[in-house]
Amino acid sequence: MSQQKFQPFVPDESKMPEFTLKSVLVGSAFGILFGASTVYLALKAGLTVSASIPIAVIAITLGRALLKTTILENNIIQTTGSAGESIAAGVVFTLPGFLFLSSAESKEFFNYFTILTLAIFGGILGTLMMIPLRKSLIVKEHGVLPYPEGTACGSVLKAGEKGGDFSKTAFLGLGFAFAYAFLQKLFHVIAETPYFMTKQVNKFFPSAKVSGEITPEYMGVGYIIGPKISGVLVAGGVIAWFAFTPLLASLVPPDVIAAQLVKLGYLGGLDKVGGPGGWDPVAHSFNDYSVAIYRAYIRQIGAGAVEAGGFITLIKTIPTIISSFKGSIQSLKEKGDGAEAVKRTERDLNIKVVGFGSLGLIIVMALLPQVPGDNIGSKLLLGLLVVIFGAFFVTVSSRIVGLIGSSNNPISGMTIATLMGTCLIFILVGWTGKVYEPMALVVGGMICIAAANAGATSQDLKTGYIVGATPKYQQLALFIGAVVSSIAIGATIKILDKPSAEMLAQGIQHAIGTDKFPAPQGTLMATLVKGILSFNLDWQFVLVGVAIAITMELCGIKSLSFAVGLYLPLSTTLPIFIGGAIRGLVDMKKKKSGVELSAEEEDLGKGNLFATGLVAGGALAGVLLAFLSAPDAMQGFLKSVNMEHGIAEAIGEQGYFFVGIAFFTLMGVILYRIGIKKTDALNE
Repeated sequence: MSQQKFQPFVPDESKMPEFTLKSVLVGSAFGILFGASTVYLALKAGLTVSASIPIAVIAITLGRALLKTTILENNIIQTTGSAGESIAAGVVFTLPGFLFLSSAESKEFFNYFTILTLAIFGGILGTLMMIPLRKSLIVKEHGVLPYPEGTACGSVLKAGEKGGDFSKTAFLGLGFAFAYAFLQKLFHVIAETPYFMTKQVNKFFPSAKVSGEITPEYMGVGYIIGPKISGVLVAGGVIAWFAFTPLLASLVPPDVIAAQLVKLGYLGGLDKVGGPGGWDPVAHSFNDYSVAIYRAYIRQIGAGAVEAGGFITLIKTIPTIISSFKGSIQSLKEKGDGAEAVKRTERDLNIKVVGFGSLGLIIVMALLPQVPGDNIGSKLLLGLLVVIFGAFFVTVSSRIVGLIGSSNNPISGMTIATLMGTCLIFILVGWTGKVYEPMALVVGGMICIAAANAGATSQDLKTGYIVGATPKYQQLALFIGAVVSSIAIGATIKILDKPSAEMLAQGIQHAIGTDKFPAPQGTLMATLVKGILSFNLDWQFVLVGVAIAITMELCGIKSLSFAVGLYLPLSTTLPIFIGGAIRGLVDMKKKKSGVELSAEEEDLGKGNLFATGLVAGGALAGVLLAFLSAPDAMQGFLKSVNMEHGIAEAIGEQGYFFVGIAFFTLMGVILYRIGIKKTDALNE
């Protein structure tokens, strides 16, 4: 489709309300909600789900019932709100790394104001750099770059104008997830993580453990990403927990495992009780060998695999990187609107905003005390690196999501490349050692946030192009969304990071980094920075992971997905795989019935909408309950409504687990039955 022939849904000459106070306020509220839920999901599973479509669905419903919004106002709502999800992903994937760097002082940078500052700056940078790229990537290549999420979201908004009740399915999933999550996490009627494990003394298969965190959000995520990706994810977990764990449990003495945990900082000393797996210095044994082995060895192997997988992904995208960068340079050379009147649907913010904004970003970074650095000169270098890497990888990110969608955007690979480049520059100027690790992470973190937000911004601008929005209003909405959602993202992270009483008793000061919130990408980024600048890694374990990633790639398997599964606990990847398996069964059923769906119809299918509701509802309930449990005064109430002990005493621990599995199975059956139903949302 050529640019000349394309006609947006809302004509250029339309005077329809668009950038209004109610659209910005409602969009900001969604940015806060989905930003908070993304923080929760990314900390637990290392995964995110695009927020644009569910926000658009809810906006249409609210618009009809209460707000009386136009299609352009609904577009501003989803544009403003989607910034929360993308920025939250970038923040969670990198900034928790402050907790895992070599120096204890690095943890001081994991404070609210530093997180807030970097989130806002990274989010603004991602949108800022997209201003000069919109015409070349969104407009000129409209028929070349599909931007799948942006196109689907445009279809949602158009369908909403025509009518239809497809939003009811998303709300049904959200309500079901809320009820399930409260039964599970407040009343504890449903077990959170059922497990079955062989004993350490088992002659044939010691300390092999199967477990699953049976939550709505994990099942929903699995359904959305499908059987292939979820299958590769769980395959990594199978290798880790059913191959490496029994092998190491057979070969490595418990004292050696404990010594490794001491080295990594998980255990205070060989004479101390506790740590991962419950070390007993008197008996020289662990209560749970699988957890101890996971923390001592498998996480480092997994980190090496993720690092290699991200780097391989980056190498594979080099042709796309080169072409996108060339295209962007060419578009800037061809730019020139002259003095002619610019149509409403072609009005961008002035290009001067990009120049002055970038310069202002460098100056402010140099002056703010929240940014790590010895002096203004070192901070100026950080700001300069951020802008240079940002300009490059924003272009890359936009092009990649245009081809394969935001869910497949190799943000980790770009961040790894940024960190490696930054660390090498640091080494060249003589900046080596622990003190410079936080500075390197700042650059990587801001680029990760910027690249993630640039991808989401591109999808939003594509949606706007389809429906006939005013680009500059979308760009302003994205700036507002970045600031507002960052305020909530920082607060959510700090609330979730608060350790429980049990953690404090074990000397654990941060919930992030524990099994509760593993923060896999953040741990990886810290591992990479330490490895280059401090040379304190167990490279033998990291290189095993590298070898595994290369082997998977040679076998034709996406190494990054497998590596993430290797790194994460099986309790995370197994329920995600179950959701993916349900999606596979739904697809088989439709294929047998002769049903052929387009990508657009698939995105708006009842199963996808219900699964999106499960993700949003489960994650939001988790965040709400985390906020609820934060005050010390609530602890007594939470204990009084906890029914776990009573149920376990009545039917036994295994019986309690089976009750939880029964509820999870019921949710899967409901998802399947909804998934096989045909939706007519786009045709109504």
